[in-house]
Amino acid sequence: MKRIEVLCERAIEDILHLMGGVPDGLADLKSRIWGLLWYALDGKHRSIVFENLATAFSETMDLQERRLLARKVMARLMRMFFDMGRYLRLDSKELEARFRVEGIENIRSALNRGKGVLALTAHFGTWELLPVAAALADLPVSIVYRPLDFAPLDRVIARLRTRFGAELIPSSRGAMRPILRALSKGRIVAMLMDQNVDWYEGVWVDFFGKPACTNKGMAVIARKTGAPVVPVFLLPDGNHRWNVCFQPELSLSISRDKTIDIETNTALYTRVIEGMIRRYPDQWFWVHQRWKTANACLLPQNAGGCKGP
Repeated sequence: MKRIEVLCERAIEDILHLMGGVPDGLADLKSRIWGLLWYALDGKHRSIVFENLATAFSETMDLQERRLLARKVMARLMRMFFDMGRYLRLDSKELEARFRVEGIENIRSALNRGKGVLALTAHFGTWELLPVAAALADLPVSIVYRPLDFAPLDRVIARLRTRFGAELIPSSRGAMRPILRALSKGRIVAMLMDQNVDWYEGVWVDFFGKPACTNKGMAVIARKTGAPVVPVFLLPDGNHRWNVCFQPELSLSISRDKTIDIETNTALYTRVIEGMIRRYPDQWFWVHQRWKTANACLLPQNAGGCKGP
């Protein structure tokens, strides 16, 4: 089994390396074609995208507009693989020419507070290239991530993320200690705050007008440490380059009531992410079941209750 995993790992890297050598214009064309094939053949993920888009935009987009957006989303996700392959092939000098950093003063000002920084981000744009942006700006970054189920791909992605010095922190139950350690060293700890979690890991906040169970970890850590929270997103600029946008530090709720602070600040983080998605709806990861965890359950006969908040 180990030998098979090693072969799979090498094959994935070879494929990404080949994709990275495809010229940008041809990569765009291939992404559209492969995205259309994915859209046509993968009924499961097509249905997830449709359902999500209906939840988010049924009042502002008609059915045809949502179908067009679904196809754009799938093509963009295909394009990410070409970008990741390009990242593997280019050195730091070549990569620097493909990035533009906006709002660097926001992150540097937050770092000067001496408590580290919590970077709020999401599966948005070409998010896998955020560690490159941090390295090019000479920023020490640690990334909290959920390991992928397929080990060979997980190892390839891990090498991608750490190529220029980023540190990885698996999002397990033991993640708190390395996160606090990274903040105490003045590092930026990046957390993707846009995915569904189980009821015991999160709080329910509105996301496109519907309650979504959202990870409370960043709010807990920010309250515990006083670390500032700075949103950061990476977007393509339309010319096969990327804009890294560091937004101003968020003003957080700090009171004597821990529960209210956690809920209020988690809702704030979610509004920031939703605002970016509304501006650039084709850039988010709509294939994820964001509203999967229900915030209510039916009680079976003679039951004493149900798990939930």
